[in-house]
Amino acid sequence: MGAFLMAAGMAAGMGFILTPLCRLLAFRIGAVDSPEARKIHQSPMPRLGGLAIYLGFSLAFWFLAKGSPSLWGLWLGGTLIFLVGLVDDIKNLHPLAKLMGQVLAALVAVAWGVKVEFLTNPFDGLFILGNLAIPVTLFWIVGITNALNVIDGLDGLAAGTAAIAGVTIGIIAALRGEVLVAGLALSLAASCLGFLPYNFHPARIFMGDCGSMFLGYNLAVLAILGLTKGATVVSLFIPIVVLGLPIMDTLMAIFRRFLNKRPIFSPDRGHIHHKLLDQGLDQRQAVGI
Repeated sequence: MGAFLMAAGMAAGMGFILTPLCRLLAFRIGAVDSPEARKIHQSPMPRLGGLAIYLGFSLAFWFLAKGSPSLWGLWLGGTLIFLVGLVDDIKNLHPLAKLMGQVLAALVAVAWGVKVEFLTNPFDGLFILGNLAIPVTLFWIVGITNALNVIDGLDGLAAGTAAIAGVTIGIIAALRGEVLVAGLALSLAASCLGFLPYNFHPARIFMGDCGSMFLGYNLAVLAILGLTKGATVVSLFIPIVVLGLPIMDTLMAIFRRFLNKRPIFSPDRGHIHHKLLDQGLDQRQAVGI
């Protein structure tokens, strides 16, 4: 337990110390988010906070799990998804190129044995996925990666949601005996908490795609490793409930854009957090809800 608390403390401390430096670096390398009609902020904002989150979690990973080969897929795939997001933050990748990078990162995790091998049948027995295991795993990882990216629209929203999900996954994984996964999930949450003081409204820095996709990817993989191993009914539902907000918002966005005959990857101002703002709430109130 002491090692997990130490790892989480290192992740939070690293995130807190490095975020101001990442802010300065963002302006130097052009990782800046410019105001647009659908966006909330009114001035150019550095979007490299994900670097502090990535480095904080990586320090915790190397402290806890560097000798665990089965978890290398988590860190290697997470590093790849971070780099894809970093390029996007600087150069604005085409959505298809970004999707290909996400799929490749998910394949890295699969190559290291991260798979959803069955789904629990709430009425009787299991659905053994067999040849569908890899497609289902890729769909889950890529889907959650994008879901965290979708809700990153208000100051503190994505980091706060990821922190709550990380703590929840960590507690349940610990109860199921997946202690190393629990430590990593709590460390991921801690890296978010180190970043959050600079990201609450009024934000001084955004996490960028390198942060939101990195968080989504790691939450998706940790959910597979820590929550879907037991052959129980709740194995099917826990990850969906824990990540319910980003999943629901993403599904609603896809459905909305389909009805409006718009490309699925096209941004709009119809997300849940936008609707809360339209009801007269300010950013802090909307994020709190």
